[in-house]
Amino acid sequence: MARPIVVHADWDTEAGVWVATTNDIRGLVTEAETLESLRAKLPSMILDLLEEAGVSDLPASIEIVARASDRLAAAE
Repeated sequence: MARPIVVHADWDTEAGVWVATTNDIRGLVTEAETLESLRAKLPSMILDLLEEAGVSDLPASIEIVARASDRLAAAE
């Protein structure tokens, strides 16, 4: 069974979007305003990139690892 594609989604505070990248597929970089939008966008992008690369062994799944951070400020 093929292993999952692991996609890292990082919140870009300045742009207000989730930026998705992966080391598993060359060329996968995309963004979306919500994680749900990102989840909807990724399957077709991944299939297109795999087809372009001539890969016929499809991954079992897509695993999204999301990371966001906020600065802490002392209460006044």
